[in-house]
Amino acid sequence: MMEDIELRVEGLKKYFPIKRSIKSVLKREPPRFVKAVDEISFQIRKKQIFALVGESGCGKTTTGKLIMKLMEPTEGKIFLRGQDVSHLKSKEENLKYRKMVQMIYQDPFSSINPRFRVYDVLEEPLIIHRIGESRAEREEMIYHALELVRLTPPEEFVSRFPHMLSGGQRQRVAIARTMILNPEFVVADEPVSMLDVSIRAEILELLRKLRDDLGLTYLYITHDLSTARYFSDWIGVMYLGRIVEMGEVDRVIDNPLHPYTRALLEAVPEPEPDRKDVIKSIPIRGEVPSAVNIPEGCRFHPRCIYAKEGVCNTSHPKMTELEKDHHAECHFAGKI
Repeated sequence: MMEDIELRVEGLKKYFPIKRSIKSVLKREPPRFVKAVDEISFQIRKKQIFALVGESGCGKTTTGKLIMKLMEPTEGKIFLRGQDVSHLKSKEENLKYRKMVQMIYQDPFSSINPRFRVYDVLEEPLIIHRIGESRAEREEMIYHALELVRLTPPEEFVSRFPHMLSGGQRQRVAIARTMILNPEFVVADEPVSMLDVSIRAEILELLRKLRDDLGLTYLYITHDLSTARYFSDWIGVMYLGRIVEMGEVDRVIDNPLHPYTRALLEAVPEPEPDRKDVIKSIPIRGEVPSAVNIPEGCRFHPRCIYAKEGVCNTSHPKMTELEKDHHAECHFAGKI
């Protein structure tokens, strides 16, 4: 049902123009663009965790920044709870939107001001959004936010500087800064990739508990399929600015229909790599093409071992639902 949709993206594009030389201008060469996000569509239901996965440079972080309104889309629409928020004009509209939609950044070492104490880090968003009529009221909110992310007792942390915290504690402070505004939607941009393996599961469990307790909805951006399966409900696989496969996470990972998804899964390291029965060959070839000169037809065909001349290199495949809640963008999806 449409009323259950928290966020909906339709035909979203983001092209970055390439600076032209005087020679190219005099020759009247057409402008060129980096097609970071090239017409993607998806929707996320309330309290759902949607994972966006893919190689570096595929456009997943740009998608997150577009949803956060950190940059304007070239084309396409973004709807939050049915309201078109693609182009917010006034400062008041942007401020209201930023309170509802918050972001957890990848690197806790650079996303927190090193000159701020933890108290200042958490008080800043309250001041910006004019929340709390007095310092005592804001202090109560800060202590509650630290308790939410299990930094207890909060009195021991509020006066610390970031360099006095471990990586996991810094990321918990960053999460507390996000949660202190009571957002409805959170973009989590690789929130555990900079952390030790030993504490990644703890942070993901914390985010899941906050989802359950506060009724949050997440867009989880990652390159790690193992954490995507562990943490998310739905998954979208991105390649060169497009979503090439999408569906319930177990369906996509247990039965990948797109050759690129298969290649990503084959690239996941095995816990016992010396065993002969688990040695795998990666069904992919070559390098990722430039986002400036995208191949004709299916953009994955130069690297696909199943590509057929006259089909894959001439026509672009459509996103098709091949089984319930499982879509793929491939001419031969389900037949390989």
